[in-house]
Amino acid sequence: MTASASKADLRAAALAKRDALSDEQRADAAQALARRKLPFEIIPGMVVSGYSPIRNEIDPTPLMRKLAEQGAKLALPAVMARGKSLAFRAWSPDDRLMLGALGILEPSPAAAELVPDIMLVPLAAFDAGGHRIGYGAGHYDFTLEHLRKAKAITAVGMAFGVQQIKAVRALPHDVALDYVLTEKKVFDFRS
Repeated sequence: MTASASKADLRAAALAKRDALSDEQRADAAQALARRKLPFEIIPGMVVSGYSPIRNEIDPTPLMRKLAEQGAKLALPAVMARGKSLAFRAWSPDDRLMLGALGILEPSPAAAELVPDIMLVPLAAFDAGGHRIGYGAGHYDFTLEHLRKAKAITAVGMAFGVQQIKAVRALPHDVALDYVLTEKKVFDFRS
């Protein structure tokens, strides 16, 4: 089996488990994750990028509201083009969003562009080593690699506990996460 076929199979299995969760379980998990003590400090003015959840992803909005109350500036990604870094635009929970190029809700192109200090990263699956499987386009891997050339950025995966798998076969372009937050546990991969 090739590495890509293996990743595709792992992605499909993890997404099936995630999709099997009820709406109530998803909402409860997002609230539980937001109540959890975070393994990193929020310094007022630091930029935290989240994401607009798609395909039954865990909703980062409750956590982002909590981080804003602690003084974080919030941003959401905008997909510019395949093979290009994501752009991060200022956002607050009351802002209206618009459909981006991939049909994902994004802030207006008129919103200020920010560079995140902490990036909340959606995923399909993750392992105990901090490796993740996304949806295959490589947007987050490319963006993290690009932006980390200029400054340190903490990459925090957001997932339901059912998305943990035994192992992800990491490829050379894959960027490991610093943490994964689930409704049940905080995984710290920095050591």
